[in-house]
Amino acid sequence: MKKINSYYVNRIYGAIIFLVLCIFLSCEDFVEINPPSDELISETVFVNDENAIAAIRGTYYELKNGFGRGNSTSLTVLGAINADDLDYLSTNVDFLGFYDALLIPENSWIDNNWKSLYQVIYQTNSILEGLQGSTGITPDVKELLEGEAKCIRAFCYFYLVNLWGEVPLIISTDYEKNRLASRATISQIYELILSDLKEAQELLPEDYAHAEEERVRVTKSAATALLARTYLYLEDWAQAEEQASKVIENSNYMLMEDLNGVFLKNSMEAIWQIKPINVGHTDEGNLFILTSTPSMAVSHYLINTFESGDKRKSSWIGSFSNEIGAWNYPFKYKVKQESDPDNATEYSMVFRLAEQYLIRAEARVQQGNTTGAQKDINIIRNRSGLKNTTAITQEELLDAIIHERQVELFTEWGHRWLDLKRTNRSGEVFGPIKSGWEVTDVLWPIPQPEIDNNPNLIQNTGY
Repeated sequence: MKKINSYYVNRIYGAIIFLVLCIFLSCEDFVEINPPSDELISETVFVNDENAIAAIRGTYYELKNGFGRGNSTSLTVLGAINADDLDYLSTNVDFLGFYDALLIPENSWIDNNWKSLYQVIYQTNSILEGLQGSTGITPDVKELLEGEAKCIRAFCYFYLVNLWGEVPLIISTDYEKNRLASRATISQIYELILSDLKEAQELLPEDYAHAEEERVRVTKSAATALLARTYLYLEDWAQAEEQASKVIENSNYMLMEDLNGVFLKNSMEAIWQIKPINVGHTDEGNLFILTSTPSMAVSHYLINTFESGDKRKSSWIGSFSNEIGAWNYPFKYKVKQESDPDNATEYSMVFRLAEQYLIRAEARVQQGNTTGAQKDINIIRNRSGLKNTTAITQEELLDAIIHERQVELFTEWGHRWLDLKRTNRSGEVFGPIKSGWEVTDVLWPIPQPEIDNNPNLIQNTGY
């Protein structure tokens, strides 16, 4: 954490100048921009509603620009290569580390994602501290921003704990305390995640009025969706079902009958999306859609998993060929490049309704409600043009759900990697196909720069 915090300390002077200039020129213009991550200076930002709202927008901007991007070093890509969604076809050693299960602590993409998540956490901590000490922000806005900050912080810690296991639990901006923080236990991290999400549920609105009716800022349902997923990972089946049901029963959301409409901006299936900034296309579309010989492509394992007649294959898998060969690519996003930054038709998906049906199905199976589980599975299958599941027993239903999650959520936020990890299926799937697979590979290594900078950090087993 040393580098992250010193980054902010070294740039405070420039941040103050930027903020003063923005406020002097026009508060309205300031609200419209997305400030860089180091522009969270309490004395300047948390003096009124407009500046505080700009600060939370800056947090979304940081998330979009780092861990949350669909670019080649994001979790969406690395998780897909780490799992069996994508084949890596080039020679970059950092990518090969993920593909062959030969990760090392010096892998630069590991370090990038760790830093990106902690940068967002630093921002949410800054916002929470700034709101606590502010007297110039109206109560409604203070509640809204506190809810957003806690939901986003929980989101970051969810991925930290599931990718790395025990990690430092940073909940303040105290540099001296943070730079030497040791690793918290898994239970301590989940305790914070649950606490943040429950508080966010109480603070956040149901609708998207605070986001000008776009689904690009978190709401009560976003917090609930992540809470449902968290309870699933913790094997609290009753709570997972209850929270997923709240989202499913919310009239703001519905499954899109046309699979090609799922990833459009503000689709009815979207619970939370990330809006492209200064471009008219998503990073995912720009990266995945092939127009030349690729460095990555949809794996044969994934292609062969689709059942005959599954519309997800025909709608969400594209193909490209040239004189060298032929490849498949993820085609959930249909726009590779749009020159008009104001003409985006797609937003990057973070949470969507289909996942909630699959969460509830799994929770119901684990509680013995096979009929309810079959119903949820069939809703997803029927939307995809498939007949009802033939699974009956608990084991068959759990296998069916893992299958549906694979073909529904591929190349989205590392779902496949984390699903196999949490269900103890990683070795069974990856052992035969990854040359370096060992049981300890279910966790990523702590980045070596963090180990070097913090004597209290201990490396994950196997690295």
